[in-house]
Amino acid sequence: MKYFVSLLLVSILMTSCVSKKKFDEAQNDLQQTKTLLDNANMKLNICEEEKNSMLESYMQQIKTLQETNQSLINTQGELTTLTTKGAENLQKTLESIQEKDLQIKTMRDAINRKDSVTLALVTSLKGAIGNLDDEDIEINVEKGVVFVSISDKLLFGSGKYNLTAKAKEILGKVAKVINAKPEFEFMVEGHTDNVPIAIDCFEDNWDLSTKRATSVVRELQKEHGVDPARMIAAGRGEYMPIETNDDRLGRARNRRTKIVVLPKIDQFYKMIEDGMKKL
Repeated sequence: MKYFVSLLLVSILMTSCVSKKKFDEAQNDLQQTKTLLDNANMKLNICEEEKNSMLESYMQQIKTLQETNQSLINTQGELTTLTTKGAENLQKTLESIQEKDLQIKTMRDAINRKDSVTLALVTSLKGAIGNLDDEDIEINVEKGVVFVSISDKLLFGSGKYNLTAKAKEILGKVAKVINAKPEFEFMVEGHTDNVPIAIDCFEDNWDLSTKRATSVVRELQKEHGVDPARMIAAGRGEYMPIETNDDRLGRARNRRTKIVVLPKIDQFYKMIEDGMKKL
């Protein structure tokens, strides 16, 4: 019996470690995606500034050449040599501006393609779930990341983590979209209010939120064939509220399950890299 109990404790600890590791990896992937988007936009702004600076310099060079040419016409016979040098300088400037334009266009195209994929995903989710007037289901985009937020009253009974019939219907619709978009991974986050849980089978709200997220992941895997390697189950507990917990309506908004769709960073990076190879 002691050997069995010890083996059970080791198994539980190993499972917890794996869940935390997967959660940390998903959080890291999400942060890398946001950082990559921020860097791409920053580089785009830098290129725009360089282009504008070069255009200003170009116009100044034209003005200078015009003045120089007029002066040479009036006073000297070296017009041909100086005009040739000026033309060479202008050609180099124009080539440099064209290169910057291509770089800007490449980054814009990559961002636009990603935005198009994100928009298509949002449209697919809204079309699949339907009934978007229901305030208990939200589909939004934050910093380029798509998420579906579902009120817990649609998914679970009070203080429970077993899915309701309504929950299975909603998740079945979400699964159709997810299975059709293999280029995405996603994380299921459980959220609660700050009222302490008073049920013996739960240690705290964090425990409850994690079990609810795991129930959603298992439903998607077992009933709808979603690849488990694409999913992360995470419990946020009461620590990321979207409303105040001081009133009933705020606490109800905070009790939710959030499906965060994670674009694969390497695919976005490859779009930019492929564009740069064409320069």
